Amino acid sequence: MSNKGLFGFKPDRSNYPEIDKDGKAILDLSSQKYTKLWLGPNHPGVTGNMAVELTISGDEVVEARTHVGYLHRGFEKLIERRLFVQGFPTSIRMCVAEPDTNEYLIAQCTEELSGYADKVPEMAVWLRTLVLELARLQGLLRGVPGQAGTFSLGIGVQWGVYLRDLILDRFEELTGARVYHMYIIPGGVRGLLPAGFKKRLEENLKEIDDFIVRIHQLMFNNSVFKKRSVGVGVIPKEWIDQYGIVGTTARASGVKRDVRKDNPYLVYDQLDFDPPTATDGDIYARTFVRWQELIQTVDLIRQIMAKMPAKGDIRAKMPNVLHWRIPKGETYVRLESGRGEYGMYYVTDGSDKPRRINLRGPSYTHGIALLERMLVNANIADVHAIMVSLQVCPPEIER
Repeated sequence: MSNKGLFGFKPDRSNYPEIDKDGKAILDLSSQKYTKLWLGPNHPGVTGNMAVELTISGDEVVEARTHVGYLHRGFEKLIERRLFVQGFPTSIRMCVAEPDTNEYLIAQCTEELSGYADKVPEMAVWLRTLVLELARLQGLLRGVPGQAGTFSLGIGVQWGVYLRDLILDRFEELTGARVYHMYIIPGGVRGLLPAGFKKRLEENLKEIDDFIVRIHQLMFNNSVFKKRSVGVGVIPKEWIDQYGIVGTTARASGVKRDVRKDNPYLVYDQLDFDPPTATDGDIYARTFVRWQELIQTVDLIRQIMAKMPAKGDIRAKMPNVLHWRIPKGETYVRLESGRGEYGMYYVTDGSDKPRRINLRGPSYTHGIALLERMLVNANIADVHAIMVSLQVCPPEIER
């Protein structure tokens, strides 16, 4: 982390508390040297319904505690008490920002345990890949300009909201819904591409191409953005495994980790791409890696549209899902979400409902253990920027 403060001033830390081996401050809160400051759960700079309890000395943080519990979720237990097919509309709520990842995970888990994993038609596999990359794209259109917003570059956020809406238009056209799609189902997908879909999507991608240039000029050629992000919120490479850091957050610190490459699924082994990386591990590096991934995602969508079959079956013949019983077993399926490795552990006992389900999302470690460690010695003005740079999704924690 940077210790230079907001304007390059290095504060006197001679009276700062000791830090234990886990990065927690050893505080005497009765001392008048420290003040409590709460950010969230309702705050424009906080990534969703969560709160961070800060202990500050002057304008710098000496301890941070993440507080969750504002979303009344418990979706894993809800899924365990519902029929297999009824779990789909529930699972997608576990991450509002990128719900299609949960559709794929729960579909793939049920297919593997029921013996249908190899029966999904090729056309459906390509369509699943397209939907997951569109989900990544709309997430990046929030995340990249959202980082600009933490430094008061609000015009970038407005650009991103408009362009994300264009992608949501395509989702609505394809699935009938803008946010929660329930398009990927056991055995395949719900429908083919509508007539003219590829043409309209390509028109959207051309607008995004222009945005990619403009957002680069707004952020990476901006002295304010550089001053506020270079050297701030640094994640050392040795923290990656210690905290279970994944995705672009890990790649920005020099660890090339991407499930699409490390354990290919769907048709990613047929696509040409190389996940971008950086080495500095600060907010600037993480944002730049995601900007590069924005370029790459647009290219992957174009590759998928060019390579996918013109027609074909989209769904395997499945049993009556209202009376579906899956043999006893367990599996773990993972994918590369926009925030990194995202996995689901799924257990069945031969009944008509899953016995156990557990989601492994990056937000749990990024938004609690890692965030609390990173905010120590940070300036108050940098707290929101650091949090947003970790891509924390609170519903994924309160699942």
